[in-house]
Amino acid sequence: MLNSILIMLFVGVFVGILGSILGIGGGMIITPVLTLGFGLDIKYAIGASIIAVIATSSGATIAYLKDNVLNLRVAMFLEIATSIGAIVGALLTGVVNPIFLYIMFGLLLFFSGANMIRKLRGKQIETNANSDDKLAQELKLNGSYYDKNLKKNVDYKVTNVPTGLGIMFGAGIASGLLGIGSGAFKVIAMDTFMKMPLKPSSSTSNLMMGVTAAASATIYFFNGSILPQIAVPMALGIIVGAAVGSRVMQIMPSKLIRIIFIPILIYLGLQMILKGFGVSI
Repeated sequence: MLNSILIMLFVGVFVGILGSILGIGGGMIITPVLTLGFGLDIKYAIGASIIAVIATSSGATIAYLKDNVLNLRVAMFLEIATSIGAIVGALLTGVVNPIFLYIMFGLLLFFSGANMIRKLRGKQIETNANSDDKLAQELKLNGSYYDKNLKKNVDYKVTNVPTGLGIMFGAGIASGLLGIGSGAFKVIAMDTFMKMPLKPSSSTSNLMMGVTAAASATIYFFNGSILPQIAVPMALGIIVGAAVGSRVMQIMPSKLIRIIFIPILIYLGLQMILKGFGVSI
């Protein structure tokens, strides 16, 4: 029992660090560890992953808010589309064939991975201060942050707001219909389509994930899917890891974050496409 608790703590720390740096949920790590490593029923593994997302968001968001890295206005604006999409997705369960969504979002992940590779090769500067978007200006979505790696203040302007909103609505539908996390899609919407720098995209995604997960956690709690003996030690480890990861991310070069993020996008994209064809990995 003690060994299991210690393992949960260490897994939690790792998930918290990785999740807070990349702005993604820990489900892709926690669910396989609990189901394959501990033989836990998938129902309880998913419940634990929901708690993991909330813990990652809580641990990282505090630091990102304090250091003014995340864009609160963008987070709240996009969360509207995600929440509406999740409700629509839940209502469409059993009506829409999920195969199309699996393949479509898998291809989107591949496209975003390719776009990140292009950015690495092109050595693009992590700002678009010369771009103007009237809707972003009216909604006051533009922002700035202090990059501790570059040791300078970076101003950026948000672009393609309707496209980003559409991606988040689609990600919400996928979450509600397919039961998948949408952390990677949140980063994609901001980094790839809205042209936000990667660090604000990742930190803003952390806040949004917590809001989304908190809404669904109530359902998992009342249907008995959350086991305290699993969720509590893992959440404690994640909070510690997220606090560490949020500090590490700010001093990391954006290029290194992309290098870590690209294989994860490709893996998730491959996983979704294979699921669309009925193959699980």
